[in-house]
Amino acid sequence: MSKTALLFAGQGAQVAGMGKDLAEKFPSAKNWFDRANAALGYDLVNICFEGPEADLTKTENAQPGIFLVSWVAFQLLKEQVPNLKFDATAGLSLGEFTALTAAGAMSFEDGLRVVRARGQFMQEACDATRGGMAAIIGLDEVLTREACAEAGVVLANLNCPGQLVISGEAEKIAKACELAKAKGAKRALPLTVAGAYHSPLMASAQPKLESELAKIKISSPVVPVISNVTAQAHGDATEISVRLVEQVTSSVLWENSMRYLLAQGFTRFIELGPGTALSGFMKRIDKSATMLNVADAASLEATVKILAT
Repeated sequence: MSKTALLFAGQGAQVAGMGKDLAEKFPSAKNWFDRANAALGYDLVNICFEGPEADLTKTENAQPGIFLVSWVAFQLLKEQVPNLKFDATAGLSLGEFTALTAAGAMSFEDGLRVVRARGQFMQEACDATRGGMAAIIGLDEVLTREACAEAGVVLANLNCPGQLVISGEAEKIAKACELAKAKGAKRALPLTVAGAYHSPLMASAQPKLESELAKIKISSPVVPVISNVTAQAHGDATEISVRLVEQVTSSVLWENSMRYLLAQGFTRFIELGPGTALSGFMKRIDKSATMLNVADAASLEATVKILAT
């Protein structure tokens, strides 16, 4: 019996207009968007639908915006496929919160508000430091770690074979890029980001996030949810909170998380939310895995059609 995992998008997937056609075509989607604005007390939905891009890419808007559109995609998929069965969830960075919410570990409103606060805390950490990130293409993990150690930066994302992301002080990132190229990287591309996510430069966000998580009810998930920090299934509610705080400065072990699910017999993965980055990573991890996605009305229709066969 094949098993299905739901995968939830992370920061960087945001695009002005995301979710708009879902709200226009599905009344239930509009209801979720209205609930989100009510929960947050500001018009996040208009920023998602209309931009401008500069506002949407702000961490405090991008994170809850992606959470929201991913959640709506999940709800519409359940609505269109009433017998939808999934056996695990996972999400990239902020997507881990969406994955936990989808698995019943926290309520929609609590998840949304915590993600908004997380984005604010991380933006504050970015503003207080001069951090940057870069994608290292075509260099293995060992040599990338060597370049990081020599430059004084860290490995932030292990996304898939041949695609790693490094994080740290901006001038050190430039040095690490040069070292990576010298070690054989095909490309070392500085990323347009507000700061050094998943690095020690984000540490100031951790106690604030811990305090926010303490205010909400966290339950044990109804299906396994894979932790970015451990690439294993989360434990109880207390452990979930600890791991989510650790995640702010820890490496995102995405490739290992997917390999864990593949080893558990998962063969079908449904990416929920804007973009198809996670589908792209999976093609590099295991081409034999079935990848579906729901980002808009067209991809929802295509995925529903395949699931109905």
